[in-house]
Amino acid sequence: MGSDKSSVKIEDDKAYQAKLLTPFAVLGIRTEEDWLTGIDYLPRDIPEKIPQNVLAKEVCLQLRAYLKDPQFTFDLLLHISGTHHQQRVWSSILEIPPGKTRSYAEIAKQIHSAPRAVGQACGANRLPIVIPCHRVIAKNGGLGGFMHASDGMPLDIKRWLLRHESL
Repeated sequence: MGSDKSSVKIEDDKAYQAKLLTPFAVLGIRTEEDWLTGIDYLPRDIPEKIPQNVLAKEVCLQLRAYLKDPQFTFDLLLHISGTHHQQRVWSSILEIPPGKTRSYAEIAKQIHSAPRAVGQACGANRLPIVIPCHRVIAKNGGLGGFMHASDGMPLDIKRWLLRHESL
């Protein structure tokens, strides 16, 4: 799960209304008006950015609350744009409680889809953590992919989030 960074350059400070340092990445926060429109995982060496508006400040407060308590429930206006299929996948993922996981196959069965299509929808998620695609794993209990990757930093982030929620 991740976001489409093809139109966002991590060096482009104007793309983000805040950048929040976490134990696993810097989170690039994007907002428009009253909506959270995106969260990007950026390298930890990217400088933090103080929230530039009230919503970005609230998003950072809620993300910090989640980092302190994995049971925290987000209460944000989300701008969720995607295909009908993606929205069905993301709605299903929002039902997975912290500390629990579901497989790509289980979600696919629930919404009458295919596991690979569920994985693609996870990869298109622009609101990671808030829409917790990290809770979706392989049928065999392995991590599966994350952010369209099968190793490296993305899997390290997924591992960290799952460990955090298993407390």
